[in-house]
Amino acid sequence: MQLSDYRERIDALDAELVKTFSQRMGISGEIARFKAAGQLPIHDPAREREKLEQVAELVPPPLRNYTQRLYQLIFELSRLHQRQLTQGENALKQRIAAALKSTPMLFPERPLVACQGVEGAYSQSAAEKLFVQPNIMHLDSFDGVFRAIDQGLCRFGVLPLENSTAGSVNRIYDLMMQYDFSITRATRVKIDHCLLANAGTKLSDIKEIVSHEQALQQCEGFLKSLGTVKITVSENTALAAKSVSESGRRDIAALSSRSCAELYGLTLLKSSVQDSASNFTRFICISKQLEIYPGADKTSIMMVLPHKPGSLYKVLGHFYALGINLIKLESRPLAGSDFEFMFYFDLDVSVYAPEFMRVFEELEGMATSFKYLGSYSEAV
Repeated sequence: MQLSDYRERIDALDAELVKTFSQRMGISGEIARFKAAGQLPIHDPAREREKLEQVAELVPPPLRNYTQRLYQLIFELSRLHQRQLTQGENALKQRIAAALKSTPMLFPERPLVACQGVEGAYSQSAAEKLFVQPNIMHLDSFDGVFRAIDQGLCRFGVLPLENSTAGSVNRIYDLMMQYDFSITRATRVKIDHCLLANAGTKLSDIKEIVSHEQALQQCEGFLKSLGTVKITVSENTALAAKSVSESGRRDIAALSSRSCAELYGLTLLKSSVQDSASNFTRFICISKQLEIYPGADKTSIMMVLPHKPGSLYKVLGHFYALGINLIKLESRPLAGSDFEFMFYFDLDVSVYAPEFMRVFEELEGMATSFKYLGSYSEAV
C-alpha cells in the first residue's frame, strides 16, 4: 500500500468520527434539556468515572490512557455545550456586558493616578506611557496604591507585575488576593538601570549600593563584579536615588534610572548595568470599577483550586477545549492554609470573540474561589 492509501482510510474514519461526534453532541443537548427540566446538575462526576472505565476496557491496554484522555476532553466539550443550551446570563456575564456598554470609547487622558515611589520612579514612567498627561499621586508602598483605589482617592493605579529578567513581583500577586479591583490596561517599560552617586564620587569609592530588590536582582552580575559592597534594599529605585542625594555621602550609590540623575543632582558613574540588555517590566493599570475599553484582547483571572489531583488540569483543559491560548500562569501560596495555592491566568482572547463569554461557563464551578480581574489591551 502507498501512503495515500493509508490517508484515504484515515479520511474515511475521520468522516465517521465527525458524524458520530455530532450525533453524540446532539444527544448531549437533549440530556441537558432533560436535566434542566428536572433541575438536575449538569456535571455528574460518578457517571463520568464509570464511563471512563467502560471506554478503557474497549481498547487494547496500550491505548487505554489515550482513550481516557480523549473522553475527558469530550466530557469537557459536552458540558460546555450543555451549559450553553440551558444556562441564562449569570451575574458575572451581566457585569461584563454592562461594563462593555458603559465604558467610554476613549481611554482617559489626564486622570489622577496612584504610583508607588517618588518622582522619577519607573511606575511614573509607565503611567506617562499609558496616559497623555497623568496627575501623579506618589505613595509609599504597593499596598498604598491598592488602598487609594479601594477608598476612591484616585481613579487609577499603576503597578509593576513582572520583569523579563527578575520575574514576577510577588507582593503584587499577594495584594491582588486582598483587594477588589479591575485591570483596565497594561504596558511594558524598558528598564535601564544606572549607577548614580553624589558629585566627586569615584567607582572605587563605593562601599554601599541601595535600590529596590528587583533592580538588585536584575543587576546581580554587575554587583558581583564590584566585590564586597554592602547591599541595601529600598522601597523604590527613585527613592534610592533620592536617599543617596540627601545623604551627601561619597561612599554610597543607587541603582536607578538615568532621569533620576538630573532629578536629584547625582553623577552617572555607569549606565546600563543590568545583566540583560532586553530588560522590560510589565505594568498594569487598575481601577475600582470594571472598565473594558475598545480593543481589549487579554483577560486576567484568579482562582483558588481544590487541593486534589487534576484540579489544574481541568482548568487548562477548559481553555484548550475553547481554543484559548494561555499566556501566563502564576501560582502563590495562600497564607494560613496547608498546600493551597492561588492561580493567576492571563488569557489571549478578545472580549469580542464568541468564546470569550464561554470562558466563565464552568470555571466558577471548578474553583474554591474565582475572581475576574478584567479584560484589557496592552499599550506599546
